[in-house]
Amino acid sequence: MNQGRLTRVLDSMKEQNIPQMIISDPLAIFYLTGKWIFPGERLLALYLNVNGNHKLVINKLFPQEKDLGVELVWYEDTQDGVEILSNYVEKDKVMGIDKIWPSKFLIRLMELGGGSKFVNGSPIIDYIRMVKDDEEQELMRKSSLINDDVMDKLIPYVVKGLTEQELNDKVRELYKEAGCEGVSFAPITAYAKGAADPHHVTDNSKGKHGDCVILDIGGMKDNYASDMTRTVFIGEVSERQKEIYNVVLEANLRGIAAAKPGNRMCDVDLAARNYIEEKGFGQYFTHRTGHSIGLEDHEFGDVSSVNTDIIKPGQVFSVEPGIYIAEEGIGVRIEDLVLVTEDGCEVLNKYTKDIIVVPDGE
Repeated sequence: MNQGRLTRVLDSMKEQNIPQMIISDPLAIFYLTGKWIFPGERLLALYLNVNGNHKLVINKLFPQEKDLGVELVWYEDTQDGVEILSNYVEKDKVMGIDKIWPSKFLIRLMELGGGSKFVNGSPIIDYIRMVKDDEEQELMRKSSLINDDVMDKLIPYVVKGLTEQELNDKVRELYKEAGCEGVSFAPITAYAKGAADPHHVTDNSKGKHGDCVILDIGGMKDNYASDMTRTVFIGEVSERQKEIYNVVLEANLRGIAAAKPGNRMCDVDLAARNYIEEKGFGQYFTHRTGHSIGLEDHEFGDVSSVNTDIIKPGQVFSVEPGIYIAEEGIGVRIEDLVLVTEDGCEVLNKYTKDIIVVPDGE
């Protein structure tokens, strides 16, 4: 296992008086072991104990050729994996359980007396994963630079007569060509009225002269996600569109400026939100300002008005204010990822935020 990450988990368990914990999330197991294991409906449980003697209880259907740095405890389909797990736990002590472990396994462990008390152990690994180590930071930089390149190649296609779905397919094609494992979330490629819907579901609409186009895209490279949004315009940009775009851009910049150690996550949200409200568009900014990102596009730790967690160096999250006015068919969102440094933040997306008007020949 990654000893640095494991040590941080064990230290946090000690601080929170959780002497043992079961981790079942494949993402968390990959984070600690470097190996993806997707068990489907079968039991997969990484048992950690602050005194050592860690175990990975795993079905024989998932043979492991690589040494994962933890003792493997095998079971077959005809065996009760939870009962086997229960032989290794300390039944007179508190047991931490992660948030995704199916209740069928948890209830069975409780029936077997697998702990004196059961508590949510997920915050332990969530907070640790939220702060990226040096290796992860480099992977996030690499993934975001690829995203810049994909965005640059995608934008000319908004005037090619493609439907939203065809443009969406082009996004996936470009990530494949860039060497990514795939997209990090379902891309949003939306023209005009679709752009005025913050989480529009791609359809067969086509863009036309004067439309704004939201391109919210991200890919997975070496297991780490990218995410960026740019809003461009077909043929021309109206004064109204320009006004809204510039308000969103300033909100984006103010949010980024607030992304520094010692501030709270809500301070980033409010820096962007307050400006949009000052300009009279508050009712049209309907979502939080951002989300943490890493092995997943949306990770623990959102950028919202209610998250009072203090920002720490190593965090990576999005700053993505937007204004969406359905009755005018105008939607603008500008999103960047930031990596928090010791005295501020590094913007991982280098792609321009100047207004882009894509010529359409009209």
